[in-house]
Amino acid sequence: MTRQPEAERQPRGQRGQAAVELALVLPLVLVLFLGLAQVGLVVRDDVLLVHAAREAARRAAVDRAEGAPRTAAIAGSGLSGDRLDVQTTRDGGAGTVTETLHYRSPTGLPLIGPLLPDVTLEAKATMREES
Repeated sequence: MTRQPEAERQPRGQRGQAAVELALVLPLVLVLFLGLAQVGLVVRDDVLLVHAAREAARRAAVDRAEGAPRTAAIAGSGLSGDRLDVQTTRDGGAGTVTETLHYRSPTGLPLIGPLLPDVTLEAKATMREES
């Protein structure tokens, strides 16, 4: 049996120190990572909402049917229709149509989802009406 040199031996009471440090730091790193992932999901939903507003305004500019902008917004974006509110405003004098969309972006990631409320996003798009 060979003995370790004095410099390589761990002092008495230091065994398992790395495991304890990992147990203390890992939950904080995990929550930070999940928080960053949640921010990324909200930003993604915001980009999709801007695209949906553009699609809804385009549909409203060419089609005066009542539900056409909402259908275009949902179909073109992949956002949940249950969380999407579409408002159409027509300005007859200027000949434009404005679509205002509100979307409740869910915060449902494990560990941090229940701690955060849903984020409400808004996007507007205006287009000239076509006759």
